[in-house]
Amino acid sequence: MKKNNVLNDIDKRILSVLQENADLPISELSKKVNLSATPCWARINKLYKQGFITKKVAVVDRLKLNLNVVAFVQVKTSNHNMEWARKFVKVISDMPEVIEFYRLSGSIDYLLKVLVPSIEKYDEFYKKLTDKVDLTDVSSSFSMEEIKQTSSLPLDYA
Repeated sequence: MKKNNVLNDIDKRILSVLQENADLPISELSKKVNLSATPCWARINKLYKQGFITKKVAVVDRLKLNLNVVAFVQVKTSNHNMEWARKFVKVISDMPEVIEFYRLSGSIDYLLKVLVPSIEKYDEFYKKLTDKVDLTDVSSSFSMEEIKQTSSLPLDYA
């Protein structure tokens, strides 16, 4: 990381507050971080330009959208060539039920976090997935309880 991209304590406080409520008016945000409004606004713009803030989004309640089932799907493949990987990434990217997608080290090749309304809808998702791409093994675990879910990143390591 470049020296000019190092976060100071004020920048970290700004990011901490924005991660909790990005709609906070600049007047309130500046009070929370003990800075006047104009320098606070300038720091926020700097954080955007440096790529620390990439976008603002609305966090939507999945239960209000009838997305009651959270599935963690572990995928194994015997195909590790780039052509297969590109196809797999495209297939998964086109499936809106997949909200997180990771390539892993270890015995599992990929991990998907999938949101659907019901087990029946998960079965439809599963069939669609396995029809579109060759997989060696697909194993699913269903969340029984959501204990912690946050979009706030830890700032202690910056």
